[in-house]
Amino acid sequence: MPYVQVNQVDHYYEWVGTETPRPAGSSKPVMVFVHGWAGSARYWRTTAEALSQDYDCLLYDMRGFGRSVIAPDQVDAQKARGYELETFADDLAALLDALGLANVSINAHSMGASVAVYFLNRYPQRVERAILTCNGIFEYDKAAFDAFYRFGGYVVAFRPQWLGKIPLAPRFFMARFLHKPIPAAEKIAFLEDFLNADYDTALGTIFTSVSKQATEVMPVEFAKISVPTLLVSGEFDQITPAPLGQKAAELNPKIQYALVKKTGHFPMLEDADTYLGYVRPFLVAPV
Repeated sequence: MPYVQVNQVDHYYEWVGTETPRPAGSSKPVMVFVHGWAGSARYWRTTAEALSQDYDCLLYDMRGFGRSVIAPDQVDAQKARGYELETFADDLAALLDALGLANVSINAHSMGASVAVYFLNRYPQRVERAILTCNGIFEYDKAAFDAFYRFGGYVVAFRPQWLGKIPLAPRFFMARFLHKPIPAAEKIAFLEDFLNADYDTALGTIFTSVSKQATEVMPVEFAKISVPTLLVSGEFDQITPAPLGQKAAELNPKIQYALVKKTGHFPMLEDADTYLGYVRPFLVAPV
């Protein structure tokens, strides 16, 4: 499996639609896929395969998630660096530098889409187009946020490995995220990634993703986006409800909005045809 060291952590990456390493002078543009909280690039593979005729698709696992494991001797340095989403945007820039990629398009999901928003505004010259899937802007509710932190802390702390051996556990784990069924193998992979996520990274990104500061900063970040962007919501998403995505899109004329009906937090898996039906025209539309 290919790895590249980025900010002291070995990051897993893979190419879909081309060889590893990507041949120098490949004529295809590059699309980078960014996964969400406690996940990995694995769930982006089918979408990448569907777009691989037109793009060399780069999948990677953010530090502390999936196969980008933080080694014991790296823990203190990562804690000192912190878990602000901007740092993950800087990781992506360093990853692109390490792979010799100057300009890319991005498709990012959930928390990864928040990372992508920061990347779009910190490195706009490096982005052709962006797709933000299941993201938006929240309003601050102290009681609700405090309850979320308590619940999130418990969920991250209580992740026994034996949970992955219970036959129906993946189904129950994914129930809140989905409106339509997805293949059983995808559910198993989601649970595996969640169980193996680095504790400090998983907990730290909960507090940076859902915070009073985020409710203040993210509307400003969405309004600043200067590259063509498509924001896609799932109609029945319980994690980032569709109205929050539409609200974010309305902040900026550069952002187009699309709603995939009868889907939850993973419209690209729940209804791939409709999802791609929005993505493909966006990718070829005149700028």
